[in-house]
Order: sequence, then C-alpha cells, then structure tokens
Amino acid sequence: MKGLVIRNTGYSYTVKTDGTEEIYDCKVKGKFRIKGIRTTNPVAIGDRVEFVPQDTTDADIEQAHQGLITQLEDRKNYIIRKSTNLSKQSHIIAANVDLCLLIVTVTQPETSLTFIDRFLASAEAYNVPVMLVFNKVDLVRKENDSSDESEVDWQEYLDSVINLYENIGYTCRRISAKTGEGVEALRRDLEGKIVCLSGNSGVGKSTLINTLFPGLELRTSEISDAYNTGKHTTTFSEMYPTSYAPDGTPQWENGGLIDTPGIKGFGTFEMKKEEVGHYFREIFHFSHDCRFNNCTHTHEPHCAVLEALERHDISESRYNSYLSMLDDEDEEKYRAKF
Repeated sequence: MKGLVIRNTGYSYTVKTDGTEEIYDCKVKGKFRIKGIRTTNPVAIGDRVEFVPQDTTDADIEQAHQGLITQLEDRKNYIIRKSTNLSKQSHIIAANVDLCLLIVTVTQPETSLTFIDRFLASAEAYNVPVMLVFNKVDLVRKENDSSDESEVDWQEYLDSVINLYENIGYTCRRISAKTGEGVEALRRDLEGKIVCLSGNSGVGKSTLINTLFPGLELRTSEISDAYNTGKHTTTFSEMYPTSYAPDGTPQWENGGLIDTPGIKGFGTFEMKKEEVGHYFREIFHFSHDCRFNNCTHTHEPHCAVLEALERHDISESRYNSYLSMLDDEDEEKYRAKF
C-alpha cells in the first residue's frame, strides 16, 4: 500500500493511505535504516511511502491499523539541518513541501539574522520555496510607543530587515497571530499547498496555526519571562488538513499544514565550502564577475562579491552569515541569542 506520512513521534509514523485515507500506525523495517540514509529520522513528515499492513495480535489493544514501512519514494525537496546533539547527524524537518513559512520575530524573542540566513541557504540547497512571516508586529508598535529615545527603534529595525530580504527576492509578510492582522491574506497564500511552519521556539507558530485554522485547537505557550525564550509546545512533527467536509471528514486535497518543534539552532549539513555562496542569492549573482572560478569571496583580488560588499550591494549581515558557514565548526555561533 502507498500513503503519506502525516505524523512522526520519533519512534512511529502515522501514514494516511491514498484513496481510502485510512490511518495506519507504522514502524520502519529494520534494514531500511542502513540503506544510505544518514539522518536521525529516516522517514519525515510529508514523505510518500510504501508499507505492508500488519495484523494486531493483541485483542486487548484498541488502536489504529498497524503497518511496516518498506520503501521511501523519491523526495522532490526537503528541509534538513544538522542535529545539535553530539552525533552531528542530519535531521529532516519535512519533505515534499510546496512552501515553507519561516516564522520570525524581531522582539520577544528576537530571531537572529544568522539563523534566518542559514535556514534560507539550506532551503535554497534543497529546492524549498520559503516565505518569511514576521509575527508579533503588534508588539513592535507597543514597544516602540513605550521606548526611550536612546533605545532601539523596533519599527525601523523591522522595516530594515524586511527590506533586506525583499530586495534579495524573498516574499515577506507582516502579521500578528494574536490580533489577526495580516492573517487572512496569509491564509490565501496557503490554499491548496502542503506548507511547513518552522522557526525558533516562542515565535508563535502554534498561535498562528490556531488563528489560521481555529478548529485545530493547538496548545500555545507564553514566553518565559526569565530567559525571554520560548517553551516548546510542539514535541513532535505533525501534518494537519487545512479544511474539512461538513461531516468532519478531512479534505486533504485542499492542502496540509506541517507544524514542527521550535528550534534554536540551524546547522547546515554536508554543504561543501565552494558551494555555500551558491545558496546566497545575491552572492551567487555577483560571483559570476569574479576573476577566479573558485573564488571564496574572502581575500582574492578582483572579487566581485567583495566589491559589492564595499558598495553595500551585499549586506554585512548576510556576508557574515556566509563567512560563518564557511567555518562551520562552532555550534554556538548560530544559536539564537536570548
């Protein structure tokens, strides 16, 4: 049988069958894990799989149909990051997505630009379209109204960050999941798509999902006052249908929404140094005019990227993110600053 993986608890996978849309609780066949798949999770949310139904022998257990995943279909794309544990293996966040929403906040908590750049570079490498969604714009205005003149102009900072990424070519949306500002327009962007939501803990992913699709009723959490960081409210990845028939039947053909646990760090995995610049759109654009084909854009003479940086055609923050990925050994440098 064939189906779509819609839930991953770390040790089992929920698979929705094609056509009948029955639900199976599946395990991965033992030898499946060693067939060249070097990740902490050989199967990810959004994967298309083949599985064999398994009979439940214990009559006292009432649960969904059981199955054994035997084959993983080719992925069209996926979001992957380096695991932040000691194994340094890769972890696939989601596969076969039409759009990834990276939820960003400039305050409470502040999402670092390095984190954004690393996420975008990985998405470029694996052909995942990304939209940057700037949440909590209501807090930006509130903090600006109460700030002293010596403090940060949060509205100006928000405008400058959005301007930076829009000039590179990324679509940006300003929203407030709390007040509903901008949410209706965002909902239209998602129609008929398999969409993955990602971002740091505390940026409001669960609140946004509840505002977009009230019937899902996901748990939300307040920001920890002590550390100005987010509490993890999503402990495993899951895909939800974005619409239902009047009788309550999920209508998967109208799209799905993947919610993922909040992440603080985003390490890139198996990205060759000479390829890193290819995944920064503006650096790749100017690199065509470099004298040397193997230019690292760090010290070479007649480097078009360094010249663009000097002219401010490439932002210093983006270039610094590029440099950090060239020397990707210190895990702490890409963790969000809380």
